[in-house]
Amino acid sequence: MIQVATLAAALTLAATLVTAADAQAPRSGPPPIPPELNPFPPLKAPPGTKAANPGAPSTTKGPFAKSVDTSDNSQVSRGQRLVDSHDCHACHTPMKMGTSGPEPDMSLALSGHPQKLVMPPPPKLEGPWGWVGSSTNTAFAGPWGISYAVNLTPDPDTGIGNWQEHEFVQAIKTGKHLGVGRPIMPPMPWPAYRNLNDQQLRAIFAYLKSVTPIKNKVPDYAPPK
Repeated sequence: MIQVATLAAALTLAATLVTAADAQAPRSGPPPIPPELNPFPPLKAPPGTKAANPGAPSTTKGPFAKSVDTSDNSQVSRGQRLVDSHDCHACHTPMKMGTSGPEPDMSLALSGHPQKLVMPPPPKLEGPWGWVGSSTNTAFAGPWGISYAVNLTPDPDTGIGNWQEHEFVQAIKTGKHLGVGRPIMPPMPWPAYRNLNDQQLRAIFAYLKSVTPIKNKVPDYAPPK
């Protein structure tokens, strides 16, 4: 009995020493940023809503989300996540000047180059300046000619409302308009996007077909003179 009691006491002492050492040992990695120095303060819940549960899965909508719940795993919500993460708004949503600099004008989300913005002839490119872009980031000129970000909303007359799913998938896979037409010009990064699988491209198409249609006729591509 004495030996058992001695062993139990020794184990208790060892556990106490380990706990104390863990408490005193410095944590690995950089120290936490003091709240007053953190450039990304936690978002405050809107008035009348409950604060988010830190332990719950995130359901926060992206900056370009409208009414789609990104915690959902439907084809449309998957497509929205891909559109947001692959920055389709950077070119297909006209930029405007906001309080913190250029930002997408979400009232024209994914509608392409504004038809009212008639671009003058591009400036002469010399030396290492190989191409130029408009202030809206929707029109581009270079050795390939002048290209415009197309209207990706489901408007049947000026957007992709009459496109079929397979035409969209083939366009991204082949780099050709509707999958069979003229080459898709820079700076559209279709060589990178073609690495998405068919299921992902179908999800993107499903989301694009779900957004608000905007009637906006984008100018045709102009080949180099």
